[in-house]
Amino acid sequence: METRTTLEPDISLILPAYNEAATIVNTIRESHRYFESRGLKSQIIVSADGNDGTREKSRELTAEIPGLIVIGSAQRSGKGRGIRLGVQQATGQIIGFADADNKVPIDEFDKFLPLLRANSDVVIGSRAIDSTKIEKAQPIYRQIGSRGFYYFVQTVVGLPGITDSQCGFKFFRHALAKAVFAKQEIDGYMYDVEILALAIRMGAKLEQVPVRWRDDADSRLDMVAGNIQNVKDIFRIRRRLAAIRPEEYATARQAVANQK
Repeated sequence: METRTTLEPDISLILPAYNEAATIVNTIRESHRYFESRGLKSQIIVSADGNDGTREKSRELTAEIPGLIVIGSAQRSGKGRGIRLGVQQATGQIIGFADADNKVPIDEFDKFLPLLRANSDVVIGSRAIDSTKIEKAQPIYRQIGSRGFYYFVQTVVGLPGITDSQCGFKFFRHALAKAVFAKQEIDGYMYDVEILALAIRMGAKLEQVPVRWRDDADSRLDMVAGNIQNVKDIFRIRRRLAAIRPEEYATARQAVANQK
């Protein structure tokens, strides 16, 4: 059984960022203030790619904010890879990630913590549950595309019961995060599908929570080349899942059980 100490943070929050210099400082400060206000010791990890100064602006806050870690490079390596590298650095009892531009306000975590402290292994935000509050909706063409994507993913990979795989607000118990991201390979946007499929196959108890959400109208996805790559990655996920041996899932399930 993995031993955890009181010196380790209650939560590690990963903020994946690509050219987010305009927003990252506010997001870091807001997140840190939120966790302090809730009496939670936090570790914030900014995983930033790009050359607009996002990493430099983040590093300027390391003297102000204890536990702040900044990683990344000038080359764009993908959101999935950025979060994977962040999880490798994370030491919190809870490990999660949120969008660097605050699409989901950090205080929505109030809904997540009781579930993670009870019996849930992973809690994910959903924009598709009836009580969700969409403060600024996506354009209609993206809403239609999202619906088609949902049926495509369910057919090819299968995420039973999950209504919204792509909301970038997800939190895991430490052991599950480490087990899932040790096997996660997709560097691009389809990492969400991959990690949820892995968590389900590891027997994780998963909860979905409605969240406040606002579209910032600044998609970094190329609508043609990006979506072609997404389709390729979905089929790659299916092949990858089929190649993982049952005993590997059993080992991960035991690690998760030991944390409870």
